[in-house]
Amino acid sequence: MRERGLKARSAKLYHANPGSHAFFASIPNRQLDVIADRPDRVWAGDITYLKVDRQWHYLAIVMDKYSRRVIGWSLGRRKDVSLTLASLNRAVFHRRPGPGVIFHTDRGIEYAGYGFRERLAQLGFVQSMNRPGELTDNAHLESFFHSMKSDVIHGVVFEQEKALQKIVRSYVPFYNQRRLHSSLGYLSPVQYETIAA
Repeated sequence: MRERGLKARSAKLYHANPGSHAFFASIPNRQLDVIADRPDRVWAGDITYLKVDRQWHYLAIVMDKYSRRVIGWSLGRRKDVSLTLASLNRAVFHRRPGPGVIFHTDRGIEYAGYGFRERLAQLGFVQSMNRPGELTDNAHLESFFHSMKSDVIHGVVFEQEKALQKIVRSYVPFYNQRRLHSSLGYLSPVQYETIAA
């Protein structure tokens, strides 16, 4: 290319989105100001990718930060607000919390969309998001995804969504009731909540 005087050219992948920085900056990381010293004080949400027959599926999880207990989840083919809303609504159905819960997530549009924000406001929840560039702000959920993938996902080929859903449906109770956590004094999330009650 140099000999022929040719220069490489690449497509521009970044597109500026005026106003988005100001919007995300308006949602601080409120979990940093609160100690999760009881259940239903701070919840966290996140999404991971799982493959089914060479296609990505998405698992949205809601966890109580106090006990590391998974309290809601949703599995789907699309990574969107309907996926995160389904996991949030499942958690609300099971826990019936009062207003004031801090709901912490990353800065994905699945959590910043109007439908999701409106649901949080309806519940009286306080939205919280990661600080820009701080990947450890939602470490509890990253740890859960790592554990789940190590325990039951890696090395398994899922040809149908039903098979993946069956694994998640059986793993969440195992994780909540039987998997011991060093950060919880080698108790399971359910045991930890029971002792605290």
